[in-house]
Amino acid sequence: MKSEDLIANYLEKNKSRFIDELFELLRIPSISSLPENKNDMLAMADLWKHKLADAGADSTKIMPTEGNPVVYAEKIIDHSLPTVLVYGHYDVMPVDPAGLWKTPPFDPVIRDGKIYGRGADDDKGQSFIQAKAFEILVKTGLLKCNVKFMLEGEEETGSPSLGKFCEQNKDLLQADIIIVSDTGMVAADIPSITVGLRGLCYMEVEVTGPDRDLHSGIFGGAVANPANVLSKLIASLTDNDNRVNIPGFYDDVIEYTPAERNELSRVPFDIDKYKKSLGISDIYGETGYSTIERTGIRPTLDINGIWSGYTGEGAKTIIPSKATAKISMRLVPDQDHRKIALLFEEHFRKIAPASVKVTMTNLHGGQYYISPSEIPAYKAACRAYETAFGVTPVPVHSGGSIPIIPAFEQVLGIKTILMGFGLESDAIHSPNENFPLYNFYKGIETIIWFYIYFAELYRKNA
Repeated sequence: MKSEDLIANYLEKNKSRFIDELFELLRIPSISSLPENKNDMLAMADLWKHKLADAGADSTKIMPTEGNPVVYAEKIIDHSLPTVLVYGHYDVMPVDPAGLWKTPPFDPVIRDGKIYGRGADDDKGQSFIQAKAFEILVKTGLLKCNVKFMLEGEEETGSPSLGKFCEQNKDLLQADIIIVSDTGMVAADIPSITVGLRGLCYMEVEVTGPDRDLHSGIFGGAVANPANVLSKLIASLTDNDNRVNIPGFYDDVIEYTPAERNELSRVPFDIDKYKKSLGISDIYGETGYSTIERTGIRPTLDINGIWSGYTGEGAKTIIPSKATAKISMRLVPDQDHRKIALLFEEHFRKIAPASVKVTMTNLHGGQYYISPSEIPAYKAACRAYETAFGVTPVPVHSGGSIPIIPAFEQVLGIKTILMGFGLESDAIHSPNENFPLYNFYKGIETIIWFYIYFAELYRKNA
């Protein structure tokens, strides 16, 4: 039987089982940022261990880190063959605001051809694509590569423990290429390979005024209001052209040539469809750049959360003692997140008035990543998308960040290919996160063909 028939038959016979198994993963609230979910993280790791063993891994184990454990699995069929290291994460974002979910976030359902639930796309659904592709390759006898899996539980908090884990396990993790499914596609009918990820600098700022909340009538006008002060400081961080107003912020930014920008403009993009999908009447961003450029090759500064004072029902006229904000900066080549954190803190302290005290916390950060397009693995990925979707994939620069990806190259010396299958409409990190069934099944098919073509190219270049 031909390879394509073996793949199609196995996938068709096991479609419903695959969904049932994915739902098992989605039901566990593995929120890494909340201490109360620690036991759920351990349960999640244990379930993944068993899923990878059932898929065909010869060795599976849960390995401790300073934080949440890493699930490691491998199948070594021949040391002379190439080795693929699959990276994914089993932790998810919090579900807030919970009231906006149409169905409970950890009670997955299928509605309108989509899987709904926290983690359906990011990253349980996409990691499960990798696991099921591996299973089909093993069960049909088509696997011609060695495969290793490394699934972590801290990606959504910046992977604080994974760098050290990689340092301590360099020999175990050696591979020819790392494959990650944690990115997206331009559209359901336009597959794409992510060739660039933005870096990240994530800060928390607390502004303190009086040592307690004060009566806004008795003290208003005489004492600095931290909420007012923080609002003004934040507003000053960007100018009227929506450029970041921090001295030195753009010093290391690589400016693209007109020819390079023209190449980016060839990526299919419907601005009206984009606005409609987000429920906005107009776009917004740095003057002089397109939406694709703003989200791919330009740095940004955004407020991710801001709180202060009384927010309950009715009125409580106070001057709050404190005001806090979480601020993220997405970075591009050649910005360094450590340098940006220092520039941010220095500037913020400088512009803050003496009437308040500023406390700064660097929550986490990561470098940008540029994926190579000339290596066999990238060529295999292109052929795989062409086979599964019938069209050539588009190379895109993602606005998102996966901080551990550049660390892989620095620590392990291994390049990464980003083969994602999510869509903008999947609402990752938001209420009603979802993942189309079409993308889930096509993703499995694509990853299978990647392995087949990668093994072929490896033999030719050996």
